[in-house]
Amino acid sequence: MTAAGRTDATLRSALAACILIPFLLSLHACGYRLKPETGSRFADPALRLDLRPFPNASFVPDAGVFLAARLREELRRVGFVGVFDRTRADYLIEGKVREIREDVSSHGSDGLALEHRLTLVVDIRIQEITRGRLLWKEEGISETASYFAGADFQYTESNRRAAIEEVCRRMARRIGQTTRVLL
Repeated sequence: MTAAGRTDATLRSALAACILIPFLLSLHACGYRLKPETGSRFADPALRLDLRPFPNASFVPDAGVFLAARLREELRRVGFVGVFDRTRADYLIEGKVREIREDVSSHGSDGLALEHRLTLVVDIRIQEITRGRLLWKEEGISETASYFAGADFQYTESNRRAAIEEVCRRMARRIGQTTRVLL
């Protein structure tokens, strides 16, 4: 390899380092971690959470069950290695699907609804059972997703179901991140 070839390779390596290092540092600075922090209670395998299906006051029959299931998945994804257990739980996570509402956000040239906005509204509460201490309570948390409607009922209903799944996934991510910080 010539001296010019080595210089090009060195410059490419330096450029890659200049790009990657700030990127990795920014991920760390914004709270993203590849593994839970050592000493974090959240990563303790002995930790027990009581996370039952949420009561549901919306018109979607399985919204509370679906949201609780997505929250369990999200907690596992962000590093929870403990157990979901009702009887000897350290923490209780309770929620309620207050409502799912739909609004028309755009109309087609024929005057029919073209796009709908679906909003999920949830109340959430996290309590430390052993001390009886309330860690977090928030009412009316909302997440929104849009979906397209059409003349075909199956097309519209399929898009609506996908929007429900999307708002539940977003809500689970939001609750999961806060839970991770609290515990």
